[in-house]
Amino acid sequence: MRLSALYIHPVKSCASLALDEAEVRPRGLAHDRRWLIVDATGRFLTGRQLPALVRLRATPRADGLTLDAPDMPTLHVPHPPADAPRVQVQVWKDSVDAALADAAAAHWLTQWLGRPVRLVHMDPGARRPVRPDLSRPGDLVSFADSFPLLALSQSALDQLNAKLATPVPITRFRPNLVIDGCGPHAEDGWRRIRIGAVEFDVSRQCVRCVFTTVDTERGAPDPSGEPLNTLKGYRRGDSGVTFGVHLIARGGGTLRVGDAVTVLA
Repeated sequence: MRLSALYIHPVKSCASLALDEAEVRPRGLAHDRRWLIVDATGRFLTGRQLPALVRLRATPRADGLTLDAPDMPTLHVPHPPADAPRVQVQVWKDSVDAALADAAAAHWLTQWLGRPVRLVHMDPGARRPVRPDLSRPGDLVSFADSFPLLALSQSALDQLNAKLATPVPITRFRPNLVIDGCGPHAEDGWRRIRIGAVEFDVSRQCVRCVFTTVDTERGAPDPSGEPLNTLKGYRRGDSGVTFGVHLIARGGGTLRVGDAVTVLA
């Protein structure tokens, strides 16, 4: 088995950014979901409520990131300084003390989305633990829904696309790691794996929602309800419709496309 693709999403729910290599950090891949768009109350906003977010392209830079979106000028957003205002933001049931990005970012995103929003950054002072029943003390997560990393087998997507009238790209499922050379959903049975020189615990299967129906090209829901409707026919379990698995790294290092993948348990 091998690692066939790597993706990050610098702003939660923004366009997938394919990489040839990525550094593994305690919160997940470097630059993955370290920025978040929130409403006026600090509640997180995602492609579930705002499908257009999948057309927002965020590119990390050493001093921050750049934002690009249809019909908008490119915007450079610097990392908030150490004395930047901080806000309590809500991600599901978690409250996170995040640094507020500058006003230009809020204005740019508000203009594009057509509603008042703000952009926040997960700096070293913003700590969000992984749920304790499925992790170890000290495990942290970014602004991802629940776990630091998401892995998916290429064969699982191939099997799904064989059932669909119109195939969907793997970016519909927002993975960080795509693994080739195993059977469909072989990852469901893994408990611990090594990719290159980095080991990972496999925490649980990923439960899927309507975000999978958002067309990444159009930034709008697929009127057919696919691929979720088809997945309900063969991937529904007690916890819901699952596709892919969540990982927690047990060490750091650099992952590269083509790295060997070994099941340890």
